[in-house]
This record gives sequence, C-alpha cells and structure tokens, in this order.
Amino acid sequence: MTNDTIRRPFALAVAPNGARKTHADHARLPVSPAELARCARECVDAGAAMIHLHVRRPDATHSLEVADYEPAIAAVRQAVGNALVLQLTTEAVGIYQPAQQIATIRALRPEAASVAVRELAPDAAALPAAEAFFHWMHREHVVAQYILYDANDVHRYAALRASGVIPEGRHWVLFVLGRYSAGQKSAPADLLPFLAAWQETGLASAGIEWAVCAFGKQEADCAAAAVLLGGHARIGFENNMALPDGAMAPDNAALLAAVRRPLEGLGYAAVTAEGMRGWFD
Repeated sequence: MTNDTIRRPFALAVAPNGARKTHADHARLPVSPAELARCARECVDAGAAMIHLHVRRPDATHSLEVADYEPAIAAVRQAVGNALVLQLTTEAVGIYQPAQQIATIRALRPEAASVAVRELAPDAAALPAAEAFFHWMHREHVVAQYILYDANDVHRYAALRASGVIPEGRHWVLFVLGRYSAGQKSAPADLLPFLAAWQETGLASAGIEWAVCAFGKQEADCAAAAVLLGGHARIGFENNMALPDGAMAPDNAALLAAVRRPLEGLGYAAVTAEGMRGWFD
C-alpha cells in the first residue's frame, strides 16, 4: 500500500442496538423509534456516516417486519435527514428464513442493507433466489454490505463474485472479527486472516471497500487497525458497550468518539454520509 491509501479518509458506522440487547443491558440502548432518532442525532455529531438499524416488536424482541421498520426509519430520517446513510439489517436471529429476509428489503427499498452470505446463500439450492435478490439490490441502487465471518467466507464471496451470483459494484463488505473466538472477544490480529484471504483471492486490487466490526473492549483498537490498513469500521452497542479503558460507555456516541478522535489526531479524516454515498454512485 502507498501512503495515499494508508491516509485515505475513513467511514464510521454506528450499530446502536443489535437484535438481542435491551434496556436491562444499558439504559441508553435505543429500542423505540424515538430512542433511535435521538441516538442517530448524537451519532451524526460524533462523526458517524451510517447507522446500521435493527428494530423491535412492541415486546422489544427482534423484528424484520415492515410495520416495525417503517416508524423507526421515519423517526431517524426526521431527526437527521440525509446526514446518515440508513442501512437496514436482514439478520435472521434464528427467527426468519431467507425468503422473509429478502421480502422485507424488497418491500422497503432502503438506501442500504446488510446481508450475511451464510444466511442468504448457505448452499447451492439457495443460490438462484440469492442471485436474483443480489442483482435486484444492484439494479434498485440498494447498497449491499456482504457480511463475512472468516477467511472461508472471503473465499466464498470471491467465488460468488466470479460466478456472477454477486454483481460487481455498488456494494462493500464487513469483516466480523472474533465472532467464534473464546468469549467472543476481538483483537486487532483477528483482521489478519481476512486480509490474507483478501489478497489471495485478488480482491485487494478490486477496489471494494471493506469495514470491520468487533466484540469487546478492544473494539476501538480493531477499528483503528482497520483504518490504518485502508478500511472502515462499524462501532456500537450491538457488539460492545465498553470504552477502551474498560469503563462502561455512556452512549453510542462515546464509542464513536473513542475511535474518531485519535485517528483525526494522526491526520485521518472521517467521511460524511455524502462522502460514503459517493463510493457507490
């Protein structure tokens, strides 16, 4: 990599709640549309360019239902306008099947959506439906972020691109660090197998943006490592509630600041939502 690629601007996304945590885990974890709207406003001010949105049923359990998504989307948009890219999750959480995950995104036609290759294309039988959906997102300008959990997923993603199941362009990927580590605690070194596979498959020269998310109090370290190596980061209560010193973060914005401020001190610049949108035009 050149100095230009190392110093390139980085994007921060916030993942403020996830599918399982509640107010019992943290009083400032946003669950309702109003709470998500307030969190979104705080996170714009803290440097986020994107929000990764999970919504809940009235009983606070995970939902991919259109009726639960719509008020949350409206509340966030009212709070921040276009100052955040709004990315919907399709996470199954053992509740939803691929056809249901796909139907939600088709109905809502969001600006962006994250999709786990393992969930939507688990085997050969699932490939026709997955391919049709991935190409639909591409045509409809729904920016996909393909979620990859290990080096094997990187190789599978590369194969799906090569075969045309995943269309080129208008998407990026997310490396999930430490999902299967002991205690689900991430460390910066967890990024290395992903980058090795990225290089082995030729993807390092393909111009595809990539980001990381990480679990535990080394979340900020993992995010900084990603940025130093030319990537981006997703931060937030979904995977971690601790500041780098181990103290409980007061809110999602504090986690973002713990990543952004040191990087800006080293001369790296955080992109805005408009800057991120420019990647996928």
